[in-house]
Amino acid sequence: MNANFLTAVLLPLALFVIMLGMGLGLTPTDFKRVLVEPRGVIVGAIAQLLLLPLVGFGLANLFPLTPELAVGVMVLAACPGGSTSNLITYLVRGNVALSITLTAVSSLITVFTIPLVINGAMQYFLGASATLQLPFLKTVIQIAVITLIPIGIGMTLHRYAPKFAATVEGYVKWLSLFFLGLVIAGLLLAERANVVSFFLQVGWVMLALNVIMMFLGYAIALGTKLDGPSAKSISVEVGIQNGTLAIAIASTPTLLNAPTMAIPAAIYSLLMFITSAAFGWFIHSQTRSPRPTEKDSRP
Repeated sequence: MNANFLTAVLLPLALFVIMLGMGLGLTPTDFKRVLVEPRGVIVGAIAQLLLLPLVGFGLANLFPLTPELAVGVMVLAACPGGSTSNLITYLVRGNVALSITLTAVSSLITVFTIPLVINGAMQYFLGASATLQLPFLKTVIQIAVITLIPIGIGMTLHRYAPKFAATVEGYVKWLSLFFLGLVIAGLLLAERANVVSFFLQVGWVMLALNVIMMFLGYAIALGTKLDGPSAKSISVEVGIQNGTLAIAIASTPTLLNAPTMAIPAAIYSLLMFITSAAFGWFIHSQTRSPRPTEKDSRP
């Protein structure tokens, strides 16, 4: 797949579809829930926005990665949860409303934290060779445009054309997975000469990051006296990342323009669905609680 087509056409289209699908399932109530049910949102946000980058930083130091791949790990760790987390939360009988709220809140906050985390990572891992820094204001505006605008369009459709939004939401989510698959395939094809080496170098790091965060999220939620469904939601939320956004940040010419830094996000995006399925099986084997209804999980 042509690299220019991947970064100029497919990536923006994939990201637009994914964020549109997220917006189709959001309402203002999902943001108000921060005030109504603050404990679950605060615990989930701390795990997503603070603990995930810290664990990613520790693993990037622990494993013998090239500086570019280490920065790529941090790019993925700086991104918000992915919209697929809401579906997986439903399948593992978690608190879907909390999952939706955490996805929405992290998508808003990371617009501002992404350039801070990435610039710090480049200074640390690349040092004097870090010739590129993401200008804060320009990067915030660009990330806001490629994420918040399609979310806003989706929320508008949800508000003024609810039947249409409900009809197309499922199709859009499956289309999102299709585009994510194309993006990953295109990126790995473009880096095919080094793809085996990349998997051997960073594959274990991304697997460790995913598994550690899912179990930490679950343990911290239970440790703060949240109920089981909320703990599942937080665990899934910190395990499912917006890999497409990470790939876009790493590959887009107006941002990092470094396809090698996108490799960790591509590998993570493959692994997270496997580990999520394993997590769902593990949780299902431990509990037989009834699936929460929409009434139970949304105020």
